[in-house]
Amino acid sequence: MSNILAIAQKELRSYFASPIAYIVIGFFALMYGYFYAVMLQYFVRASMQMNQMGMQGPQSMNVNEQMVRPLLQNVTVLLLFVLPAISMRTYSEEKRSGTAELLLTSPLTDLQIIMGKYIGALTLYATMLAVTLIHIAVLFIYGNPEWKPLATAYLGLLLLGGAFLSVGLFISTLTTNQIVAYIVTFSTFLMLWIISWIGTFSSGILTDVTAYLSVIEHFDDFSKGIIDTTHVIYYLSLITFGLFLTAKSVDTERWRG
Repeated sequence: MSNILAIAQKELRSYFASPIAYIVIGFFALMYGYFYAVMLQYFVRASMQMNQMGMQGPQSMNVNEQMVRPLLQNVTVLLLFVLPAISMRTYSEEKRSGTAELLLTSPLTDLQIIMGKYIGALTLYATMLAVTLIHIAVLFIYGNPEWKPLATAYLGLLLLGGAFLSVGLFISTLTTNQIVAYIVTFSTFLMLWIISWIGTFSSGILTDVTAYLSVIEHFDDFSKGIIDTTHVIYYLSLITFGLFLTAKSVDTERWRG
């Protein structure tokens, strides 16, 4: 475990030693702040209109449903652009700089290397999400949101991002060019996002299969504050599959070396 944590720390240091971490976190925080301001303005305006119409009680606005849920659904779109920037360098930069050979010949197992890099990338992503908690704290100061649906939604974001990063980690092992890794990873994420659209043009089992394969379909219940084991199993399975493919790719690279 100490070896895994050492590699994870090394990954985090490498992120912050370059502009990548600052650009990614800054861009994410800026766009999140924009979406937050827009959703908050809409929520306040709609609440004032309902109050003027005398609509109170059960018919009044719910901050979780009318503001937080649309906000976090917009955040998932940001992940399509941000997460490839995190995963693109994990292996491609090692291969480009020639340090991959040193890493593979070190007294570390492939699993330790992979998990260390994955935890490092996941920690950076978790840091991005932690930045957004400042905005959520404002809602608790001036409003009365429910914390359980919020915690569930953030759990869904963490699982969704974890699944994306595991796939991005695998793609990064296939090339020495970070730009290529970014484009291929983004394209893969987009395919996993819109695959359910194929089912809209058909019916029966194809609709069910494409809906199950879509990463965003599984996030919908999380955004409502619902934890369904089906969705949890899907994300954990995708994470495991991505790490498995990464292990096979790294093992192939080791034999080639």
